[in-house]
Amino acid sequence: MKRSDFIKSGAALLSSSVLLTNDLMAEKKEAIKGAPFKLDYAPHQGMFTSTAGKNMIDEITYMHDLGFRSIEDNGMPERPVEEQKRIGETLTRLGMRMGVFVVPKGGNGANTLAAGKQEFVDIFLKGCRESVEVAKRVNAKWATVVPGDFQRNLPMGVQTANVIEALKRGAAIFEPHGITMVLEPLSDTPNLFLRYTDQTYEICKAVDSPSCKILYDAYHQQKNEGNLINLMELCWSEIGYIQVGDNPGRLEPTTGEINYKNVFKWLKNKGYSGIVGMEHGMSKSGVEGEKALVAAYREVDNF
Repeated sequence: MKRSDFIKSGAALLSSSVLLTNDLMAEKKEAIKGAPFKLDYAPHQGMFTSTAGKNMIDEITYMHDLGFRSIEDNGMPERPVEEQKRIGETLTRLGMRMGVFVVPKGGNGANTLAAGKQEFVDIFLKGCRESVEVAKRVNAKWATVVPGDFQRNLPMGVQTANVIEALKRGAAIFEPHGITMVLEPLSDTPNLFLRYTDQTYEICKAVDSPSCKILYDAYHQQKNEGNLINLMELCWSEIGYIQVGDNPGRLEPTTGEINYKNVFKWLKNKGYSGIVGMEHGMSKSGVEGEKALVAAYREVDNF
């Protein structure tokens, strides 16, 4: 073989090898991009509609392609029964989990459980019974309860006892079905009865049921009390579910002041295998916002 032909042949082989290597690297990057995360983050409908469209089944499938293995849907009870069933079937087919939905009228400003009024308790218990049927259709194991506002004409101890008694009756409905109502302390307004982790811990201890635990939303608790990891450690036995959102702004991790990489590392080391609900907005809109959202979770999941 002539030297010039040999050089040409070698160059062609090298070029082919480089292209092959680049292709393999691209495939590897794409595989990593869609690989499951270390923790089980759960998006909501609407986070990926720019790419997947507005059909929830299509969006769930796309979430799975991105590496997510659970979803949340606060308004699941308001969806038509047939749609609930299709969602449940899709999650089963993809090996995904259903996260929390909100118990219908599970306690709010209009029917606060702190008031101790029978008509309010009846509304709450009706919502619990309806939630059991919803949970069966989508194979859900958790349902969110917010006890509502303060009843300010009653002493705090009486209000707390009223909430505990109502929750005991709710837990009795959920317990035979293996469903846990998770109580969420919130930061939205000072009128809310349930605001702090230790307060929720005390109530769960008093209810004394595997079907009554804490929904720890790090966004709300950063606003209310801070000291996230230490308070989770102190109240860990009663924490049944995690939600996140950065503060300020209630957007995806990396946009605010919470060091979510450390928080998620702590959860993993703690042995947490439950769902981490993505209970927040997005810093950007459209396809770019969706890419930024996934990139943020890949970053904080890299611990």
